[in-house]
Parts: sequence; C-alpha cells; structure tokens
Amino acid sequence: MNAHTQTPSHSAYANTAEEAIAAQDALDQGVMTSDAATEIAMQNTLLTPRFYTTDFEEMDAIDVTPVREEWDKLIAQMKSDPNKGHFKKTDEWEADWEGMEPALKAEFIDFLISSCTAEFSGCVLYKEMKRRGSNVDITTLFQLMARDEARHAGFINDALREAGVRVNLGFLTQQKKYTYFRPKFIYYATYLSEKIGYARYITIFRHLEEHPDKRFHPIFKWFREWCNDEFSHGEAFALLLKTDPKLTQSFSNKLWIKFFLTAVYSTMWVRDHQRPLFHEALGVDVTWYGQEVFRKTSEISKQIFPMTLDIDHPRWRPNLDRMEAASRQVAAGKARGGVGGTITRIGGMAKATYAFAALYTIPAQKHVVPANPRMQPAY
Repeated sequence: MNAHTQTPSHSAYANTAEEAIAAQDALDQGVMTSDAATEIAMQNTLLTPRFYTTDFEEMDAIDVTPVREEWDKLIAQMKSDPNKGHFKKTDEWEADWEGMEPALKAEFIDFLISSCTAEFSGCVLYKEMKRRGSNVDITTLFQLMARDEARHAGFINDALREAGVRVNLGFLTQQKKYTYFRPKFIYYATYLSEKIGYARYITIFRHLEEHPDKRFHPIFKWFREWCNDEFSHGEAFALLLKTDPKLTQSFSNKLWIKFFLTAVYSTMWVRDHQRPLFHEALGVDVTWYGQEVFRKTSEISKQIFPMTLDIDHPRWRPNLDRMEAASRQVAAGKARGGVGGTITRIGGMAKATYAFAALYTIPAQKHVVPANPRMQPAY
C-alpha cells in the first residue's frame, strides 16, 4: 500500500470521509459493538436524527454561477482544512466517567449518541452526493463536508468508547432506514441543522468559558472549532439556496421555510427539555438556552430566509411546552403497549399536532434578504 492510500492513524487527520471511517474501523478491531448504543442510533422517531436520500441528479444540475465569487472563496477556505488534526484527544483530555453521577451519565451518553448519529447522517448523505455526481462544484463541496462530518462522528465515538460504548457507524450505514427528501427540503433542513448546530455549540462553549467549573467533560473544550465547521457548512447551503431565487421567494416555498423553522426549533426544544440533568450539570437553564439558541439562529438565518419566527409571541413558549408534554405522553403510551397504550399514544400525537399548528400560525417577522448572504461567525 503506498503512502497516498494508507489509512491515517486517526480520523482527525483524514482527508476524506472514507479515510475517517477506515480509521475508526481500525480503532474498533477487537472491540465489541455496543448493541444498546447502536440500537438507540438506529431508532427513527420525530426526535431522533435520520438518514436521508434525495434526487441526486437534480442536485448535480445546480449551477453556482450566480454565487461564483463567494462560492470559490468558501471552497478555498474549506480546502485549506483549518481543523485538520483538531478532533483528537490531547493532554487536556481528562474524562472522569467513573465519578459522574449515574443519571447524568445516562443523559450525557444519550446526548453523545444522538450527536454522533446526526453528524454521521450528514456524512452519509454528503458522501453519497459526491459519489453520484459529476458536477465538480457540487461534488467538491460534498466531499469536503463529508470529511468534516466523519471527523466529528469519529471524535464523539472516541469519547463514547471511554464510557464502554460506541456506535457502529458501518452498521448504521447499511441498516438504518433512509428517508427521502426532495432536494429543496434537504437545503432547508440541512441549512437549519448546520446553523442551529453552530448556535448550540457556541452558546455552550461561551457559557463554559465564563463558568469552567461546570465543564464536567473535556469534549466541550473542542466546541469552538467544531461549531465553525458547522457554520461554514451552513454557508455552503445558503449559497446553494441563493442560486435559485424561487427557493426562498415563492409563496409556497415561504410556507415550507416557515414549516422547517417551526419543526427544527420545536424538535430541539422537546429534545433538550428531556435532558434536564445534562443542562443542570452545565449550569444552564434549559429554557433560557433554547430561547438563546433560537435568537442566534434567527439572526443568522436572515442571511437567506425572508422571515424569522416570533419567539417572543405569547403563543410561542406555552405551545412548545405543550409539545414537550405531548411527546412524553406518546413515549409513555408506546412503553405501556396494548389498547390503553395506543389510546394514550394517539392522544399525545393529537396534542402535539395541535400545538405545532398553534406555533406554525404565529405571524412570522419579515425582512429584506441581503444581496450577498455570506457571513462570518460572530458569537
């Protein structure tokens, strides 16, 4: 095997997603798969990260000419690979899993599994886009994004191994159910997931800068550079959206944008409120955290979306809380089983639907989108 095809010693140094995955597989030689962690990652619910597929021919036909100048700058930045080698443990890594309170440990592991699955979901989608396409602009972007997401997933898996679990990434690729999304839905959902990911990571990072005594695990020290990857990925999708004005300006697509904003925000709220010990350990009020992440994401999304949600509207918080309560009812019904459990679950789903409709019908706040969507991380 020559030097150009050798597997790197760690996924942090991988130049492609394939190299990063191979490096992870090498670490797993002789290690038993954690069935529980992989089973959690395999779940397909409204609150768990999904694997997506799309119309790859339509995506391959994208013409970036309208945003060429900013596109080339972004691709050059990503090719320079500022975070190569970052996602690896250093001497600063001192994890105390044994000293962690069991209930907190369970919530934190759940957080890491969910994060690992979400990162790897992006890797799988981007890698497939690269494999299927022939448009050099598009395939280059997705190769770079797949590389980054594979590093992120590998880094989280490294942290999980210390707790005695890991997510079998290869098994997920082959066995997890894939959900089909039209390309424009991929744009909306991925743009928002990358930008809200940035807002989440940087909010936690800045909080822990001020309160280092609350940093109960070393992985949080890596969040600043990590969230900058998320930010640049979001920039790429902002440029993709800018190539076709209809994607953000037509009446029907404005309704879809509002739908995805509402869905992404409410899903985050419900998921985070189900990890109270995790946020308590960080010294973060989970309700404050949710609203702060929404504010950051809304401000950022003005670069490309012609509207933001009114997160201070009187109907906003109460209906988010109703969705969270409904989600608990659905979970309880599913766990109970039988006729009674089914009735409980259906009732919870009806309440969640009503709450979502109440959120969706809150009037949006409109604004003018700038001619140039590019932004720099400012938090």
